[in-house]
Amino acid sequence: MGKQTPLYQQHLDANGKIVDFGGWDMPIHYGSQLQEHNVVREDAGMFDVSHMTIVDIEGPEALAYLQKLLANDVAKLTVIGKALYTGMLNEEGGVIDDLIVYKMDGWYRTVVNCGTREKDLAWMTKQIESFDATLTERSELAMVAVQGPNAIAKVKQVRAEQADLIDSLNIFQGLPEGEWFYARTGYTGEDGLEVIVPADEVVDFWQALLAAGVAPAGLGARDTLRLEAGMNLYGNEMDDSVSPLDAGMGWTIAWEPSDRDFIGRKALEAQKADGLTTKLVGIVLETRGVMRSHQKVVVEGLGEGVSCEGEITSGTFSPTLQHSIAMARVPRGAGSECNIEMRGKLIPARIVKMPFVRNGKKIFE
Repeated sequence: MGKQTPLYQQHLDANGKIVDFGGWDMPIHYGSQLQEHNVVREDAGMFDVSHMTIVDIEGPEALAYLQKLLANDVAKLTVIGKALYTGMLNEEGGVIDDLIVYKMDGWYRTVVNCGTREKDLAWMTKQIESFDATLTERSELAMVAVQGPNAIAKVKQVRAEQADLIDSLNIFQGLPEGEWFYARTGYTGEDGLEVIVPADEVVDFWQALLAAGVAPAGLGARDTLRLEAGMNLYGNEMDDSVSPLDAGMGWTIAWEPSDRDFIGRKALEAQKADGLTTKLVGIVLETRGVMRSHQKVVVEGLGEGVSCEGEITSGTFSPTLQHSIAMARVPRGAGSECNIEMRGKLIPARIVKMPFVRNGKKIFE
């Protein structure tokens, strides 16, 4: 048996199918992954994300520490509550984890992945030794993501006393109210909130959302939603051996100021100087079949001696588009056509710009 969040009994009561996820017993669905996906696109769904790791950083050198630790530059955050997405890299430029950082009043909050918790905390603790700053894991807190076009309205309905604070949030901003924390962030491509809650209050919050018509959704729907939105998954699109330049995360690297010596910078600069050989792309398969991770992608016409092979990093059937979509790492020179190796055959597919879906609608050509 794995670790359980404070909402474990609620998942059982809702007939959630429990699976192991990064050492946690989590619901993959509550009966219909398709319905859960669609309710997030059309109304509001909620995900138990209490398995995520919340770490607060305080101290006089908290900013300097994060500027060294992370590829993106937290000094860009000048408004209280503003957040940024970034990679935390090793010296070789590989991605130890991807995470969100929020700027608070004199401190910072980070949220990292559950499956990388131990190595993240070990790395973060090692790096902070040179700085006058402290790390605090907030294991007494839980987190619920409420996502969809009606998500914010329904959270305000059950947390009316914080409605003004919620209304004040810009996209990619989070603010505390006592021990509660409301962030206008998410992992579905829809608007919504990620709400950090004291663990002893989260069951009441979940039940209030349920009464307000917010449907529980599991890990399965979360994965199809994030893939439609073109969002990376740690362990698929990137890991310790993959740089952000190869993971479609180049936009998360702050190269200026040029004297900010973040961990992994020298390796990334060398990779750029040598020339990038791959890129992360979206692929659509509009015929029958479903693309899956690790399937081979074949690209023609790249010239003699140039690799023509790539690999699916994430693939699924898109409930919104009603055909298969995937993310793949392919040769840099790939154009708009490719083939996917499926059951010994090469199946034609198209390379497109991500995301695949925005606001519930197809957006690629």
